[in-house]
Amino acid sequence: MGQHLTAIYDTRVAEGLLRPDPKQRAVLARMEPLRERLEAPKKASVFPRFRTPPRTGAMGMYLWGGVGRGKSMLMDLFYAHVAIPQKCRVHFHAFMQEVHAALHEVRKTGVDDAIRPVAIVASRDMRLLCFDEMQITDITDAMIVGRLFEKLFEAGVTVITTSNRPPGDLYKDGLNRQLFLPFIALLEEKLEINELAAMTDYRQDRLAGEQTCFTPADAAARRAIDMIWQDLTHGKQEELCLKVKGRTLRLPRYWSGMARTGFWDLCGQPLGPADYLALIGAIKLLVLEDVPKLDRSKFNEAKRFVTLIDTLYEGHVRLILSTEAEPEHLYPEAAGCFEFARTASRLREMQGADWGRAGR
Repeated sequence: MGQHLTAIYDTRVAEGLLRPDPKQRAVLARMEPLRERLEAPKKASVFPRFRTPPRTGAMGMYLWGGVGRGKSMLMDLFYAHVAIPQKCRVHFHAFMQEVHAALHEVRKTGVDDAIRPVAIVASRDMRLLCFDEMQITDITDAMIVGRLFEKLFEAGVTVITTSNRPPGDLYKDGLNRQLFLPFIALLEEKLEINELAAMTDYRQDRLAGEQTCFTPADAAARRAIDMIWQDLTHGKQEELCLKVKGRTLRLPRYWSGMARTGFWDLCGQPLGPADYLALIGAIKLLVLEDVPKLDRSKFNEAKRFVTLIDTLYEGHVRLILSTEAEPEHLYPEAAGCFEFARTASRLREMQGADWGRAGR
């Protein structure tokens, strides 16, 4: 057994890597029994293939709370210090993409219940699964994830998941939500529900006083954004894949609710409101680089840019960007330039120090 999780947390605070927060520390204290159970030596069995789920105690933890409260940081600290090899940490959207791909392959075999073999594979030789940012927006996903978690719990897999919402608010107002209610009851039965009600939004605090709009979009701007991105992500990133109406929106640079991408990746492709809505459902901060000066030849790109900014604005998503020109001069003429004035105004407002605090 290694150092207690709270002691590791205290050391990081002493080193200036974290700010002290008693509510974060309390969550780690609640995680310690889960870690002890996972690291406890297993008794030899005549039938080693069959694992017996623990009869007492929670099967994991559901950690929820507002933006920037440190949920993912706590889960990552727990994951890093559980000394077992049979563990996996994945973003929930990425996990669901893998599940859909596996279901597609299994259905080719003509089985009646495709979820069962997929769940068996997912839980095989797996003792700990950590999911970041659980969010259910589709009835198909709602039904799949309910069956899948049921099988994971039956196999004795410990589950840690983070979310911005309490279990009772998952898939809220969704189509046929009554079919999803048994899964909510399962989560509340099997997982310890903890709200991380920290008073500080650490992501916002790291940006306090920082420049968040860089003009022109040159090498100096890229270096400055590199430094901000490194500070926000601590050098970690992964690919995020969002399923939108049968297609996949890929964000190669993602970490803990933050994404970094270029203008042409989001506005130079045939994307629309549904794609941008899926995006704000998965992130709270977007780094958008290399926004060019727009003219008549880029009318479609300009239109998508307006839609993107409107969606980010309504979703209270924090925005860091680099632009070829100041917002007011990005689209000086051509059809829609008058309406673009509202976009420029919103871009200015979104650079405010308090932007993103309200409504998220």
